[in-house]
Amino acid sequence: MSALGTMLIVGAGQAGAWAARTLREQGHAGRIVLCGAEPHRPYERPPLSKGLITGASTAAEAELLSQAEIQERGIEFLPSLAVVSIDPAARQVRCADGREIGYDKLLLATGGSPSRPPLAGLDSARLRVLRTLYDALALRQDFAARPRVAIIGGGWIGLETAATARALGCEVAVIEAGPRLCGRSVMAPLSAELQRRHEAAGVAVHLARGVTGLQDRPDGVKVLFGEGPAIEADLVLLAVGMQPNDALAREAGLDCARGVRVDAACRTSDPHIYAAGDVALLSHPRAAQGLRLESWQNAQDQGVAAARAMLGQAVDYAPVPLLWSEQYEHMIQIVGFPDLAQHTVSRTLANGGQLFLGLDAGGLAVAAVGIDAGRDFRAARKWVEQGAQPPLADYQACEAQAVQEGVA
Repeated sequence: MSALGTMLIVGAGQAGAWAARTLREQGHAGRIVLCGAEPHRPYERPPLSKGLITGASTAAEAELLSQAEIQERGIEFLPSLAVVSIDPAARQVRCADGREIGYDKLLLATGGSPSRPPLAGLDSARLRVLRTLYDALALRQDFAARPRVAIIGGGWIGLETAATARALGCEVAVIEAGPRLCGRSVMAPLSAELQRRHEAAGVAVHLARGVTGLQDRPDGVKVLFGEGPAIEADLVLLAVGMQPNDALAREAGLDCARGVRVDAACRTSDPHIYAAGDVALLSHPRAAQGLRLESWQNAQDQGVAAARAMLGQAVDYAPVPLLWSEQYEHMIQIVGFPDLAQHTVSRTLANGGQLFLGLDAGGLAVAAVGIDAGRDFRAARKWVEQGAQPPLADYQACEAQAVQEGVA
């Protein structure tokens, strides 16, 4: 490819913005076109469930690429512009406004959208989701009135927003269909610890309760279940996961399954098209079905890796998953593959924090979770990344059952 070719990035989130930045930093002298469906400049999403709701941080502070940097790097940023189709043979895309943009290399960084299961009543005016800056600002306004908040989904977005709502004085219920909180991303003992902390903060945690729908009432909304009493609220946040925005890729004939399939160079089934971030399903040596990571860290790192690969550099992207969460002023850090853990051990730290290690059948570290663990987590992270056998003299087995639901 000519050094003056056009690099087109569809999606102006964490992955897309870092790819645009990296392309220029790595010496690309041609066009860099960054298309974003939202009207804003690229921004970081972690503050959405925390500081942007409480007012502790501003939209400007969450900005990832400033106007000055966009101009300095010569990035053609096109906000409020949705790409509606890709023509791989012609190497061009068509936009919602009818314009066509050609490319030499294309990066799909289209992210994802909140999952909306087929439940009755999802057209309720009292229903909210949290994915965009506008969503966070709407919740800031909602929570100012200290409503009763029902959160459907006990994953990271649900729990972070629950902590934020409690800090603002809201009455909060978290409803999880599975038997434990964050069941896909942490070991069972850590799920129990998360539940304990949320209940101690006044959150009503409801486990193993499948929501069947919402019912508007004159004074609020009811969350309905197949069995058991309804939960009454003023506001419902739907936080049951995310669906990858892979429709563009599917319609263009790219190989997709739970996202856009990519190899270790972030390349799709078309050699001129790459994908990164929440939309990408990565071929990974430790995940037989592929790995699609919905995290700030992966979006940044994979965006950088994709940009380097687009420039012809050798790239072998095979990350050990890393994510973090802030809840009740506590820092929670997770690394590795919790689903591979056969045993969990833990220890309490001098500062009152905790460190959990997930071990495989041979005693090798496959995952670690730290709560206010700092330096200790950094050591555990190395054990997980190296597949090492950690020293366990200070650890105790914690094959505890999940805490029983305390609220009917």
